[in-house]
Amino acid sequence: MRLQYFLAKRFIYNKNKKGKTTKRKGVRIATFGIAIGLAVMIISVCVVIGFKKEVSAQVVGFGSHIQILSYDSSSSFDRKPISVDNPTRLNISQMPEVDRVEYIVTKPGIIKTDDNFKAVVFKGVDSSYDWRFFRKNLIEGNIPDFGKSDDKNKMIISDKLAKQLKIGLGDEVFAYFFQQQVRARKFKISGIYSTTYSDFDNLFVLCRSQEIQTLNGWDSTSVSAVEITLKNFDRLDETANDIQALVGNRFDKNKLLYNTQTIKELYPQIFNWLDMLDTNAYIILVLMMAVAGFNMISGLLIIILERTQTIGVLKALGMSNRQIREVFVTNAMFFVVRGMLWGNIVGLLIVVCQYFLHIIPLDPEYYYTNFVPVSIDIVWIAALNVGVFVISVLIMLLPSHIITKISPAKSIRFE
Repeated sequence: MRLQYFLAKRFIYNKNKKGKTTKRKGVRIATFGIAIGLAVMIISVCVVIGFKKEVSAQVVGFGSHIQILSYDSSSSFDRKPISVDNPTRLNISQMPEVDRVEYIVTKPGIIKTDDNFKAVVFKGVDSSYDWRFFRKNLIEGNIPDFGKSDDKNKMIISDKLAKQLKIGLGDEVFAYFFQQQVRARKFKISGIYSTTYSDFDNLFVLCRSQEIQTLNGWDSTSVSAVEITLKNFDRLDETANDIQALVGNRFDKNKLLYNTQTIKELYPQIFNWLDMLDTNAYIILVLMMAVAGFNMISGLLIIILERTQTIGVLKALGMSNRQIREVFVTNAMFFVVRGMLWGNIVGLLIVVCQYFLHIIPLDPEYYYTNFVPVSIDIVWIAALNVGVFVISVLIMLLPSHIITKISPAKSIRFE
């Protein structure tokens, strides 16, 4: 193999009339094709993973991964109450994939000002609610502490709703709820949040759960749903099945049957769109691999044709077809590795710049984010590199087969 390696390394370069050593044109073409192809693949994978993480985080921030509710709920937000006992909640909390379990109460209502009104959904939470998502997206004010009596009538509202209703931080507004009779409650705005998901921003207002329970005539153990947030989104379906097995076919104290729904079932249109991104990514990967493969075949064929006389001499000196093929496959592996190196550098550099600088913007009304989100997954990038290298080696075996057809007598006279 030392001879094959020596010859392969020499075939990469060419001497011009001035004696200067330069890389052969075929090598440069093949290297460029591999670098561009791999860079585009890396960017595509990072963008798809980033999109799925960013959009999923927005949706989960408003609705958790899994919800337990009653089967005979009249609507998605005006539900019959359920009651989950402490042993059941404890069993769910102790599942390895469960991060937190929270009780929430929802009720449709109308916020009215002197000049305008808006139909919204009040989401009632208690003092133990995890505010990380809303604290991250808070642009004014602060998160109320519903454990304090001074904050019991406070709420947080989205920036879009605040602008539509022409209200701001510290303002007091009246909310009206339609039951057997219209009931009113006064709330004070303590915080304003803004996310890139306008549908939810135009819908949800967060307040203390006890206010909604009192309006509905429920006791403190009655809630609209139990929200379950997981540590790993990839284990969603498996964990949902485990929770369904725990609470399925069971009734609460009000003789209501439990039902479980995942975030994918609650908002299928969003996750179907995200699944389509996977298809687009696969198409890009196939196309880029085809382009890179074409460049590799072209580059190797150019090198073989340029070295036809050399191949004839090597055969005349006793080298077998297999040994000569090893020379050219080893030669091709040099520019494959170099192309992959540059592809990784260019692709990751673009991804890192986008991650920190948000160079490419998007319209959040259509894409649920105001910039192209990216996420670097080392496992995916490593798998992509291994796949490209293996496929490249297999592709290079095809043009090297032409060596077996070259006749030493004819090739030595080849001009």
